[in-house]
Amino acid sequence: MASEKRQPVDQLDFNQVKEILPQRFPFLMIDRIVEIKAGEKVVGLKNISGNEEFFQGHFPDLPVMPGSLILEAIAQTAIVLFCYGNTDQDVSRRTFLFGSVKARFLSPAYPGDRMLVEVTPVKLISTGGVVKGVAKVEDRIVCKGELSFSVNKEKAT
Repeated sequence: MASEKRQPVDQLDFNQVKEILPQRFPFLMIDRIVEIKAGEKVVGLKNISGNEEFFQGHFPDLPVMPGSLILEAIAQTAIVLFCYGNTDQDVSRRTFLFGSVKARFLSPAYPGDRMLVEVTPVKLISTGGVVKGVAKVEDRIVCKGELSFSVNKEKAT
């Protein structure tokens, strides 16, 4: 795809999210983006369904969304933040490499929950950045943390 300037938007539906994120089923952890303030903040939504494959083993008698997948939701929301903060670059289908992660898990997320993931930049540059993320269910903080990442200049295949 040729380099295209991203148009300002304030929300993205599921198909628009899929155009940005390299992840696919069953690893797509964001259902939609409910708020975008380019370069300042992105809020993603994950509807946690009891039909998710990971609930078969985590845990059969008390299903809880794995912490690693909550962090993945934060990371995927960070990719959207990066893409809308770098409107002059074609960042679609790039490989995003997440490195340092500092996270605290404060409350579980269960089937039926609607998890909002808010990501704000600490520092963004053309080749990566550091972001803060908070995942919430209603007013309850599920996870908060800071992630750093870089972007591979070669497109993913």
